[in-house]
Amino acid sequence: MVEKCRLRLGYMPLTDCLPLVAASAWGLFADEGLEVTLQRETSWAALRDRVMVGQLDAAHMLAPMVLAGSLGLGGLKVPLLTAYALGRNGNAITVSQGVFDSVREAAEADTAEGCAQALARVVATRQRNGQPRLVFAVVFAFSSHAYLLRHWLAAGGLHPDRDVDLVVLPPSQMAEHLRLGHIDGFCAGEPWNSLALQTGAGRVLLSGHQIWPNAPEKVLGVTAEWAQQHPDSHAALVRALHHAGQRIRADLPSALALLTAEDHVPVAPDCLALAPSGRLPGGLAQLPLPAEHFHVFSGGPTNVPWPSHARWFLAQMQRWRQLPDGVGDRVVQECWRSDLYHRFLAGFCDPALIEDASAAGSAAMASAR
Repeated sequence: MVEKCRLRLGYMPLTDCLPLVAASAWGLFADEGLEVTLQRETSWAALRDRVMVGQLDAAHMLAPMVLAGSLGLGGLKVPLLTAYALGRNGNAITVSQGVFDSVREAAEADTAEGCAQALARVVATRQRNGQPRLVFAVVFAFSSHAYLLRHWLAAGGLHPDRDVDLVVLPPSQMAEHLRLGHIDGFCAGEPWNSLALQTGAGRVLLSGHQIWPNAPEKVLGVTAEWAQQHPDSHAALVRALHHAGQRIRADLPSALALLTAEDHVPVAPDCLALAPSGRLPGGLAQLPLPAEHFHVFSGGPTNVPWPSHARWFLAQMQRWRQLPDGVGDRVVQECWRSDLYHRFLAGFCDPALIEDASAAGSAAMASAR
């Protein structure tokens, strides 16, 4: 018996909110004794704040936001945690046609690092000519998008806080701001890169997968207080999302149709399907990108909240002076609850994934530094 059966879950209009939408549409929440209302939000900050004050019971949340909220970075300090990762990948870096052409002309290597080095040459030329700095948008200061973009820029020799300007915009506004010339590029999730491509607002330079394969993305976020008060409701949520992820993996095209059927993501169906179908051009870094790698919703350790991922995010916060050095591992242990994942999904997942994921994640982090 769940402690609370009527739940309100927040989400942002992105392709990777699909597990929540699918679990609702397919009756998987109801199967767990839950009556769920989905609430679309307009910004990540608003979604975070609604979870913190209890207006939302749980939410589709940026993975680093769990750490940032618990540490009081960029807002209130309220302990948050996650026991379930909603998926991997799904991001891309999209730029204006002018920047795309300049990078293509300056590129010496057809790789993600080669693109970054080419952009550094473009930036240096602009500096010599007295032109304004390029402006790149991210969806939130504490997001995998922001850290992927920062890592990529640094790999090319650029300092993301000195050589370009970084601004924060809601993901659904990215393509229009790029079209209007307010920004020169952005890193965001789908379908907003596809929309920019379809409308002629910009060109996809490379996918997030080309920077870091199988990078962590969104999670199911709750406050630590809510999790303590509603352990059975929390477990029911995780089980429903787990079952939704399995069905999505089996038939992604049919699942994607759910997002536009009730206007959860306000774009045309063909735009929504562009990247998952493998038809999103890979930009300058023409690396192999099978469609099933663009969005990974389940399978193997995909949904385990790996502590190694949290440690990498924490290291990035310190690297970019968002957080002082010396913050210990305790915040990782409190926020990234792989123990709850194992407990909630006992009988549905391989217990070995908890340990194996942490070791594999550490190796992935080393390659992404």
